[in-house]
Amino acid sequence: MKKNSWQSFFVILFSAALVATAGACSSSSDGEPPCFPPAYSVNPASAKPGDKVTVAAPAAECNPRYGNSAQVQVSVTDKSGAKVVDAIAPMTDAGEFTYVFTVPAKIAVGVATVTAMPYSIDWCDDTGRNNRAEGTAQYELVSCAMPQESLTITR
Repeated sequence: MKKNSWQSFFVILFSAALVATAGACSSSSDGEPPCFPPAYSVNPASAKPGDKVTVAAPAAECNPRYGNSAQVQVSVTDKSGAKVVDAIAPMTDAGEFTYVFTVPAKIAVGVATVTAMPYSIDWCDDTGRNNRAEGTAQYELVSCAMPQESLTITR
């Protein structure tokens, strides 16, 4: 093959791979579009030990189908790396939740990391599929970018 023929071949091959990948992520196996967990917020953004902090998310604009007994796992890791809050709270079928915690007395001053993810569901395949709804038997969190919010701890 000539140089231009090889280039054309690779461009076509790359384009076909992109189309195949886009098609694989365009919808879940039940025909519904991908549905990721709704974004959550932390309020207030700054607190001291003894203050109440609310972690909350609105209902998703899609259909995540978490189920009637859905739960969210909320964790707070302080600046030193110590996990100071690790709780499971109720969540609606659409991903809406509100969790309020009291900032612990033994928390390092500085920026803490707050995470909130649907409990026992692996969303790291980046397709937006609800693995619980798919009937997956095992849940294993793979390496991915965990959604995080900041909470500044003061004294």
